[in-house]
Amino acid sequence: MPSAEFQTPTKTTRGLGSAKEGTGHYIRQRVTAIALLFLVPWFLFSVIHACKAGFAGASLWVAQPLNAVLLILTFGAAFYHMRLGMQVVIEDYINKTSTRFALLLLNTFAAIAAFAAAALSVMKIWFTAGL
Repeated sequence: MPSAEFQTPTKTTRGLGSAKEGTGHYIRQRVTAIALLFLVPWFLFSVIHACKAGFAGASLWVAQPLNAVLLILTFGAAFYHMRLGMQVVIEDYINKTSTRFALLLLNTFAAIAAFAAAALSVMKIWFTAGL
């Protein structure tokens, strides 16, 4: 008859192992980082120069199709990158399952809402600037 000292701790670790999603998450985080490596300098340079022209000049700058598309891509990559990073922080440091679930849900909804607001703002300026 086996004694308790020869049993492995598998019973206590069931369901706590790898979720088999780490590699995909890592790759998505790196892809957004690489995209932002190119988009953020363009964004900063362009916005600084557009703001020098005042509100009307900045509106005309956003209304140009290439600038509008690059702005939306910048916001999309930034908010998705933020969501992925915050997901790791929440998963690593929040132990209570219900709190972790609520924060992950809030993180996703906040990123989607922020992107939607930014993208809709850019599209509104883009489509109405010529009127």
